[in-house]
Amino acid sequence: MSYPADDRYGQFTYPALGANPGTKPATTPGSFANPPDIGGPLAYSSPDTPGMPQPSDKTAWDFLPEGWSRDVNGFVAAPEGFTPITQLEHARLGNITDQMKRVAERESHLTAEQVRDEVAAGRMVIPANVHHLKYALDPMAIGRASKTKINANLGASPVSSSTDEEVEKMQWSLRWGADTVMDLSTGGDIDACREAIIQASPAPIGTVPIYSMIIGRKIEDLTAEIILESLEHQAQQGVDYFTIHAGVLREHLPFVKDRQIGIVSRGGSLLAKWMIEHDAQNIMYTLWDEICEICRRHDVTFSIGDGLRPGGLADASDQAQLRELEVLGELTERAWQHGVQVMIEGPGHVPFDQIEYNMKLERQLCHGAPFYVLGPLVTDIFPGYDHITSCIGATAAAYHGASMLCYVTPKEHLGLPKRDDVKQGCIAYKIAAHSADIALGIPGTRDQDDELTRARAALNWQKHFDLSFDPDTARAYHDEDLDVDTDFCAMCGHDWCSVRISKEIQQFASGKDADFAWDSPKISDALTEEQQRILRERGVLSPDEIHRLASKTKQAVGAAGTKAACHSDLADDDKAQLIQQVTIDDGVTHA
Repeated sequence: MSYPADDRYGQFTYPALGANPGTKPATTPGSFANPPDIGGPLAYSSPDTPGMPQPSDKTAWDFLPEGWSRDVNGFVAAPEGFTPITQLEHARLGNITDQMKRVAERESHLTAEQVRDEVAAGRMVIPANVHHLKYALDPMAIGRASKTKINANLGASPVSSSTDEEVEKMQWSLRWGADTVMDLSTGGDIDACREAIIQASPAPIGTVPIYSMIIGRKIEDLTAEIILESLEHQAQQGVDYFTIHAGVLREHLPFVKDRQIGIVSRGGSLLAKWMIEHDAQNIMYTLWDEICEICRRHDVTFSIGDGLRPGGLADASDQAQLRELEVLGELTERAWQHGVQVMIEGPGHVPFDQIEYNMKLERQLCHGAPFYVLGPLVTDIFPGYDHITSCIGATAAAYHGASMLCYVTPKEHLGLPKRDDVKQGCIAYKIAAHSADIALGIPGTRDQDDELTRARAALNWQKHFDLSFDPDTARAYHDEDLDVDTDFCAMCGHDWCSVRISKEIQQFASGKDADFAWDSPKISDALTEEQQRILRERGVLSPDEIHRLASKTKQAVGAAGTKAACHSDLADDDKAQLIQQVTIDDGVTHA
């Protein structure tokens, strides 16, 4: 046996560590990501695998409108009489808007000046339509210097849902951590649904405007007048970001011919059909400057669509996808020249080994504009579980460069998400985003994890649940097996509980944090309605058992005075041993 040091008990030397994602003392305090580069092209970033594309040497500063010039302070001098509208224009002029200040409050590791500078460089966007700001919008940021964000897709279809249901789903998705919401309605009263969602939402709302443009007409009947009128209308309603599939060009279509699943983007497939029917270039591409002017007037951020994203692993990183990405870089430059904020949409089905390359190629071709990706899914054979297959890819994508992750629900490829599908998709993607932020070393992102670890070490169950992302589910799962908060868990039982044993070892610090000390045991509260629902849907306990947990008393759980019968420091520990054995035998606890 060989050891990394001469002394058998010598110290292993860590590689150089990046930023610290926690703010309190820890055994291993740092991140293996690159050191922070706020104000530079990397911000928070992963080390490059050899051969990866390098960051672009250009930013939005290199694509100023005609007549603008840099001043001695590093900002710009605009033509006389110019009035800034967009966050990008304000940032270029050196202004710190109220929206930038709010972003800095929400991103505690950044100052308002840093937020402004990142927006000015094009590496960060603040999707905040001037009309949505009149309602409940709470400004947020998407970029590599900020924490990773997640988006939830909603929308009524021709066969399912309604406006009220979609507003409720929007509110539900925000409850479970969505940072933005896209209304992808293709049925019902699309206009009323969009307006209701915008007016009720504190989060930015995005749309794919082409969906509403073709309601009641064939795609080949789409004209420039229809496109511009529809975009103007949605911008006036308060849509914060548009997905426009302007990068799908006629010359790309031959590269789709041999794909296993063709074009899976709805917008991309519609525009491909339009180009073939008219024997003309993509109308969104030819109208790009006019579209930019509409977006500028209302400060609508672009989410430039990837109409040729792969729909299966076998089509990933092909010529069609990558040639379109080059065009998205061109469209980014042109949008910046109009003063419009830009983020770029990315692929949805990518083998795990190709994710880093895709993220870092976009960083180069699109000059660091924030990357917004769907997943990506890393395998195709798990319908019904694609929130998991894509969560794996999303974690890697965020670590290697994506700024926002579009959630995937268990209903992906199968149908319109229902309420619980939205919850499962949001939680899966919060896991991905949070995991990547910790790995990147974004300051403070590990604090809640560290707090929960200390609560777990102290066997302080209630504090453990309070610090969790979904306290109701954590509490319900715990009480399903052991409905008393005692000094061991049902998985291990008293004799085998390593956490209890570590806590009892005098030389260890484990479990001795005074902030998490508690007077054991605790007779936990009866289950709430939400916790009862969680257990009913699991289908593990009988209705009688759930009823008992919902109405339990000290007598019902076998409490003796202030201590439950299963607690290990009772004089009569035979009772505790019996309860542990019953727990192991049948998965439920009987007092």
